[in-house]
Amino acid sequence: MATQTVKGKRGYFNPLEDREPEKKSLSLRIRGSRVSSKALSQFTSQLATLQGAGLPIVRCLRVLAGQYKPGPLKKTVTQVADDVEGGNSLSEALAKHPRVFDTLYASMVKAGEAGGVLDTILKRLADFLDKSEKLRRQVIGMMIYPAVVLTVAVLIFVGIMTFVVPKFKEIFSQLQEELPALTRAVIGASEWMKSYWWVIFLIPFAAFGTYKLVYRTSGGRRAIDSFKLRMPVFGVLVKKTAIARFSRTLGTLLSSGVPILDALAIVRASIDNRVLQAALERVQASIREGEGIAAPLGESQIFDDLIVNMIDVGEETGELDKMLEKIAVNYEEDVDVLVKGLMGVLEPALIVFIGGMVLVIVLSLFVPLLRLMERIGK
Repeated sequence: MATQTVKGKRGYFNPLEDREPEKKSLSLRIRGSRVSSKALSQFTSQLATLQGAGLPIVRCLRVLAGQYKPGPLKKTVTQVADDVEGGNSLSEALAKHPRVFDTLYASMVKAGEAGGVLDTILKRLADFLDKSEKLRRQVIGMMIYPAVVLTVAVLIFVGIMTFVVPKFKEIFSQLQEELPALTRAVIGASEWMKSYWWVIFLIPFAAFGTYKLVYRTSGGRRAIDSFKLRMPVFGVLVKKTAIARFSRTLGTLLSSGVPILDALAIVRASIDNRVLQAALERVQASIREGEGIAAPLGESQIFDDLIVNMIDVGEETGELDKMLEKIAVNYEEDVDVLVKGLMGVLEPALIVFIGGMVLVIVLSLFVPLLRLMERIGK
């Protein structure tokens, strides 16, 4: 099937057409550097403002490059300005820096250039990046607290088992009576930990390495991605976050004039979950056969009936982009509520876990001491 095109003031174009091979002079360009999503969002917003004020695009880029401190973003924007001044379109210049401006970014800019609405597209893109960054910060912020608390708890536990329990062992060795099973277990764990304490710190690295090795295989990655969507408690958060990103990205691309098949290809490439990618592949096949996208999304069992029905209505009314925006807003709000709810559950759960760990150690150490005191009292 021929790739779809969009008609704009500058004629027909394909947002995903093959780009011109880069010239040899570009071999010295910065390729390994990345720019934070927050900085990229600010750049896009500022570029949209300058474009809306009527400034030529080269001057906009020069002004922005001049206000940045030396770093990857300043160098990249300067190179983009040089390319545009040399005769490239903005989208072509941006596409030469895929590690900073991904396919989604370059495609939306190209749609804006073709339709003569670059400033509008840039504003929409800045809004999209800002909301995506906010969603990402929410999820990451939720994970920081339990990670810090668990790390501190593990360090305290290792310290007690390594330095405190051996002192009690010396005391218990003078009792000349059999110790309770719990005490013996704690002392045994302390002796092992004192000799092999490095294993405790090696476990996270070994687990992470194993995860990476399994994730590199096709079957392993699909199994892990499937588990992420179905795991207890956090599975709902992962699913809602993925659906919110899917809806926001696809809605933004469609409203910017990118063809549905090309938009789905971009969304599919931007999602790192194989289960969702497979669902979108079936959607693309359905569209090529002249059908809609609602039915294959429903068959994937990832998208709720409400989402499928809303998308179905959006297709029938010709306002799929607006319907996807509504879905994105609803699910981003759901993610916000879920994050706050999980934080409310995690805090007492962590307190109970740490309290239980301390209780076990205290009971194992002080029960024999209480027996000793009772025997001395008699």
